[in-house]
Amino acid sequence: LYLDAITVSFDGFRALNSLSLVIGEAEMRAIIGPNGAGKTTMMDVITGKTRPNTGTALFAGVNDLTTMDEAAIAQLGIGRKFQTPTVFDMHTVEDNLLLALKEDRAPFANFYWHRTPHERERIDELLERIRMTDHRKRAASELSHGQKQWLEIGMLLAQEPRLLLVDEPAAGMTDQETADTAVLLREIAKTRSVVVVEHDMQFVRDLDVKVTVLHEGSVLAEGPLDQVSADERVIEVYLGR
Repeated sequence: LYLDAITVSFDGFRALNSLSLVIGEAEMRAIIGPNGAGKTTMMDVITGKTRPNTGTALFAGVNDLTTMDEAAIAQLGIGRKFQTPTVFDMHTVEDNLLLALKEDRAPFANFYWHRTPHERERIDELLERIRMTDHRKRAASELSHGQKQWLEIGMLLAQEPRLLLVDEPAAGMTDQETADTAVLLREIAKTRSVVVVEHDMQFVRDLDVKVTVLHEGSVLAEGPLDQVSADERVIEVYLGR
């Protein structure tokens, strides 16, 4: 992912101010910063929800995200998980994953659909990856908040994205769920790029990745967590003393 000099203005307010950011293949990056720093707007630009006023946004070197709609960007392999988990409560964990699988969704294909051995194998892999093999037959409505977060991450993985944008995955989780989520995301980042927006500093520390600090729509600091945490500007605008 390559963002260069991205600027977004809303009624005169600059949500992003010449933002530049590069995410490598199979890299995980943590994005932190105060409310209003531009974190959500940045993800909106990457997924096609918001058009920048100026700047360049490229994916895989050749795909100009600023000219594409949300559906086309999703087809490229960019997936987004919002802060509040969105799952089909009345369906089982297994069926949620089945509905999310990257398959032909044309009417004719759906009319004659039947579950294939490949789909069964893929669902088994996803259940194991998100640590929910023992919960496959449970209704999603019965899951804890943390389990719903994992299920939605599994649904995102079912679409086989190359880049995952994950918004505050640790919000509302127990300490153990938070630690398990950090392990899960590190495993995912071995084969895919992951951008995690988060406020929980302990969770960011558990991720053990490069951190980008946003402030007033641009990059304030970048580097390991200990380095940016010691930056006087970051302390002033975000961490406090």
